[in-house]
Amino acid sequence: MKHFAELINALESTNKTNAKIDAIIDYLERAPDEDKVWFIALFTGKRPKRNVNTNYMKEWALEITELPFWLFQESYSSVGDLGETISLILPPPTEKIERTLSGWMNDIINLKTKTDLEKKEFVLNSWNGLDYTERLIFNKLLGGSFRIGVSDKTLINALTKFSGQESSTLMHSLMGKWLPAEVSFRELISAENVNPDNSKPYPFCLAYPLEKDLDELGKPDEWLIEYKWDGIRGQIIKRNDEVFIWSRGEELVTEQFPEITEAVQQMNGNFVIDGEILAVKDDKVLNFNELQKRLNRKTLTKKMLSEIPIEVFAYDLLELEGNDLRDKPISARRAMLEELLLNENPENIKISESIEFENWEELNQIRENSRDINSEGLMLKQKNSPYHSGRKKGDWWKWKISPLTIDAVLIYAQKGSGRRSAYYTDYTFAVKNEDKLVTIAKAYSGLTDKEIMEVSKFVNKNAIEKFGPVRTVKPELVFEIAFEGIGFSNRHKSGVALRFPRILRWRKDKTVNEINDLEEIKKLIQ
Repeated sequence: MKHFAELINALESTNKTNAKIDAIIDYLERAPDEDKVWFIALFTGKRPKRNVNTNYMKEWALEITELPFWLFQESYSSVGDLGETISLILPPPTEKIERTLSGWMNDIINLKTKTDLEKKEFVLNSWNGLDYTERLIFNKLLGGSFRIGVSDKTLINALTKFSGQESSTLMHSLMGKWLPAEVSFRELISAENVNPDNSKPYPFCLAYPLEKDLDELGKPDEWLIEYKWDGIRGQIIKRNDEVFIWSRGEELVTEQFPEITEAVQQMNGNFVIDGEILAVKDDKVLNFNELQKRLNRKTLTKKMLSEIPIEVFAYDLLELEGNDLRDKPISARRAMLEELLLNENPENIKISESIEFENWEELNQIRENSRDINSEGLMLKQKNSPYHSGRKKGDWWKWKISPLTIDAVLIYAQKGSGRRSAYYTDYTFAVKNEDKLVTIAKAYSGLTDKEIMEVSKFVNKNAIEKFGPVRTVKPELVFEIAFEGIGFSNRHKSGVALRFPRILRWRKDKTVNEINDLEEIKKLIQ
């Protein structure tokens, strides 16, 4: 546990990706293989179920410290995390327990069959043998709330650097179904249970935001124009009768889209298609909020599959029968893609529409109307362009429509982390609903450091209530909120959710009486 605690401390002490990768590699070089397996399991979300009621943990801590309940609650409100609060208030340990991470995990799992009295004895003995950082980790593992600020991509990059394996091979191996007690570290890293060549994706070709006048692009007929969709960019791979779906974020998402997997499985041949995964019903592209309901679920019910059907709008063909097509011009790749889909006619996969237009002025009008079909704007691709790895300026451009905006009032604030931990930087905004205010969005970006300090002073002077680390403030500060899309949602009291909300500007010229009305906002939903 000591080495694991040092790793967690190192990870939480920096926001630099390379520093996190170095910390992970340092841990892997020191930890036993059994601990490495549990490290990967915990960092990929394979946490054991909670076997100890967190209310009991709070009671036991108060029993040891003899603190009054009100003081504990004040401490909890200030810290904002139960496990950390308990770790801070407990007296220093009188013993030292040396046990591996895997040993701790096995003990925690075995608590499932223990009585409450046996659980209490185990927890109290553990607290008395661990230092502050070790206690904090122990509490989080015990309470089933272990989370750390390391993305799957950072984890895979660290394991790639440590093992020498390719990142796609490791992702294929780690993101599958496995249990820590049934697999060794060597088996995970060497990917013995998978064929990495079958699943390997290509680096995605990406576009730059359009930064020049259309006339500077040359002749209109030199460009392929498609709609830009707000879904999940993905590569659909079929090799040797195996199907894999990779997101642009380098995550293997095959199991989340069974209808796509089934459609591809029924197609002949081997290929790699690049496209956009979208929720489409009755030939209409649904809001991203609908697609989001299907993500990261362990099971997909028949009702959900029916209510939120999925389609792929295919953009490109990267590989056909083992032949890498990326050096060919997109005009040739698209012709081959059209032939493939025409011959196979798969359900749930269709070719992305190629927009016909006469001149740049007409294209500008098409872009302005793109929100009518839930599109974000247009993609402009030079017809002679190959499929680059990453971005190359000049060949592919994304030309998005201007964001939507509303005026909303700040009603909740929470302090940030890192260098902004002393200031309120996380905000919740509300709009009018008859004579009430209802929350509609959270936003964390858009203000200058000077404005953040000014808002923090206002929060300190005008806080009404405390809910843990969150402060309710007088509804006086009005902000213009920009966002890319809007849809119905149960996550906010308003019943709607904004896509990529951010603060556009502080409207010091407006009062709370001038913020937007909910019913008017709902009219923006397509």
